[in-house]
Amino acid sequence: MISLKGIIEQLDLEPLSSHGVDRPVAGGYASDLLSCAMKGAGKDFIWVTLQSHLNVVAVASLANLAGVIITEGNRPDSETIARAEKEGVVLLATSKTTFTVVGELTALGIKGTSGDRPTG
Repeated sequence: MISLKGIIEQLDLEPLSSHGVDRPVAGGYASDLLSCAMKGAGKDFIWVTLQSHLNVVAVASLANLAGVIITEGNRPDSETIARAEKEGVVLLATSKTTFTVVGELTALGIKGTSGDRPTG
């Protein structure tokens, strides 16, 4: 199982918060709808989204995600980053598109789910 740190290095991601980068990543999920991410992303998954607002941190914390990759050059504000630090949520940024990031994660062996609920 690859660690979040390995993903950060392989995909050249910019860490925006500093907690838990040695955490293992059990799978991946991509969606810009928060409700879909709450349903589809499992514990220790990495979530890929272009959303960068405060509610992203709430969903990531609630779902116990390994981290969130914010794509397409979107940047959370300082309040969102501070909340991520407080909640222990790893936020990562990239200028790459969501499609590109998902392809790169797949190439690293990160899998999604095959059913309605995550297996992780």
